[in-house]
Amino acid sequence: MVITKNTLQPGDSRTARSWLGSRSHQLNEIGLVVAIAALYVVLGLTASGFMDGSNQLGILRDAATIGIAAWGVTLVIIAGDIDISIGPAVAFASVLVAMGSAQWGLGVFGAVLLTLVLGAAWGALAGWLRASFNVPSFIATLGLWSVLGGLGLYLTDALPVVLPESGLFDLLGGSILGIPTSAVVMLILFAVFVYIAKFTAYGRSVYAIGGNAAAAQLAGINLTKVRILLFATTGLLSAITGVLLASRLGAGSGSAGAGLEFDIIAAVVIGGAALAGGRGTMLGTLLGVVFITVIGNGLVLLGVNSFLQDVIRGVIIVGAVLINALIVRRGAAAVRTA
Repeated sequence: MVITKNTLQPGDSRTARSWLGSRSHQLNEIGLVVAIAALYVVLGLTASGFMDGSNQLGILRDAATIGIAAWGVTLVIIAGDIDISIGPAVAFASVLVAMGSAQWGLGVFGAVLLTLVLGAAWGALAGWLRASFNVPSFIATLGLWSVLGGLGLYLTDALPVVLPESGLFDLLGGSILGIPTSAVVMLILFAVFVYIAKFTAYGRSVYAIGGNAAAAQLAGINLTKVRILLFATTGLLSAITGVLLASRLGAGSGSAGAGLEFDIIAAVVIGGAALAGGRGTMLGTLLGVVFITVIGNGLVLLGVNSFLQDVIRGVIIVGAVLINALIVRRGAAAVRTA
């Protein structure tokens, strides 16, 4: 199919925009695959131990810490909002599950359940503030970022809380058939969110709200319900990440997950999601997660100064976004003029 200005009819404009958007996503994803392949070649030649099986499993485990919450944040950004509370939410969730199981007498299953329920609840609160009072999502989640971060440190006096011995924690912090459990959870949730985004009315509503919220409301979409559900989802996924991280470390900590929200947002944007809303894919986010995780792992193996790692990562991330933007822009221009 070739779309040109001369072949488009007035009634075809929506189809054309949809096709061009799909084409842009494909170009972005191809660019990321090439970039990841290039990283593997360079790091495989320069970073000792990078290609070892144990290191690759470590990359999967680290990717899960970013990826699980990134699925929910992708939908939030597609809807034209943002959630910056993920880091403190993960840390607070790790504290809740540790204190609930070790100090509050809830037992392991009770502590996990409480953590997941409260995660969905604090996310829903941010969504309610956004939907009912039109509080900008940045402000609502910034407040949540501060509250959860402070509570996590206050409850623990900034000290780790050791988890009790438990087969469930061993499983969650260990592996299934040699693959880290957190990575298995990440991939299962990835499949679930791909289905939600592509094949459900809820997923279509998210894209519609991000494209034009007023038009979506006129079409009968309940903005309040969708926005509350979006943020409740990110809260729940943050809680899941916190439980898995605590199980992996053997303790909950109010300082765990520091800066995680920035890695997640960067992965989503690198994956092609537009901060203005209406555009993004789960596959793009997955590739963005892998890209960021591989960079972080490679810098550690290369022995780069920890202070310089953030500088280098920032430059690479911005560069990747710019390159992908140029690829998508040129591809769309070529399609229009073909």
